[in-house]
Amino acid sequence: MIESMYQVQRESQSLWVPLRGCRYHVRQWGSPGATPLVLAHGWMDVAASWQFMVDAFSEAFVQQRPIIAMDWRGYGLTEATATDSYWFPDYLADLDALLDTLYPGQAIDLVGHSMGGNVVMMYAGTRPERIRRLVNLEGFGMPATRPAQAPGRMAQWLDELKAQRHGDNDLKPYADASGVAARLMKTNRRLSPDKAHWLAQHWAQPGSDGQWRILGDAAHKVINPYLFHVDETLETYRRIAAPVLAVEAVDDSLGQWWKGRYTLAEYHERLQAVAVLEKAVVHDAGHMLHHDQPQTLATMIEKFVN
Repeated sequence: MIESMYQVQRESQSLWVPLRGCRYHVRQWGSPGATPLVLAHGWMDVAASWQFMVDAFSEAFVQQRPIIAMDWRGYGLTEATATDSYWFPDYLADLDALLDTLYPGQAIDLVGHSMGGNVVMMYAGTRPERIRRLVNLEGFGMPATRPAQAPGRMAQWLDELKAQRHGDNDLKPYADASGVAARLMKTNRRLSPDKAHWLAQHWAQPGSDGQWRILGDAAHKVINPYLFHVDETLETYRRIAAPVLAVEAVDDSLGQWWKGRYTLAEYHERLQAVAVLEKAVVHDAGHMLHHDQPQTLATMIEKFVN
């Protein structure tokens, strides 16, 4: 029995947009007017994840601009494609198509978290004229690689595709929404029960068997067969024309993930390639900082984009 549920302050409206063979789901808040604010979620997340931050924006901020958040392909309510793996460039192409559809010829303010942060950084360097202000929330990129890793990476990709065909990568189902909420709180110790129970309704759905399953295609777990190249990334960063706000949580999630293979110091060194950069740290927060400190983050973003 759920005793409390997060009370949404600003309800979103759903928009469905056909993009590159997918029926994209987009959440909308705000009002027509000034520069649109576009929010890009991270890996194994959904657009509804931004709700707490949107609720924390000031009324004046929300009334003066449209705010949207899309479910990336294969996440949330956007259709999964008929594929056994996903490709990073498709996110940039989807974003480009979405902006051309909703805001043709208009510069936007763009916010990305985690994987979404990686996407928006690369997009801003590829389409610098489309971005007015850019906010990167813990979009650290990946560890540097060596050419000698290429054969092993390709073999790993093939092995994971084989596992995918056999159903070995299927995502764990949950008996009910409370089980999903418990999973979210286990991953993020700062997430309150009311927020966890609300998120669970949007992060997962029950199937015909009554089991709740995460709204993320299991094919997203398959590794990319091609190596991450730091030199190419830095060249893209150098082409970013918009001012960039790079935000990280006080918890070093990067260090926790990579165990010394990639560090915050290396990430900060890469950011030196960005021409106009501000850095900020959110205290009492982990990787899901838009859940942990939505008011702090909302205030920070408002100040930066206004």
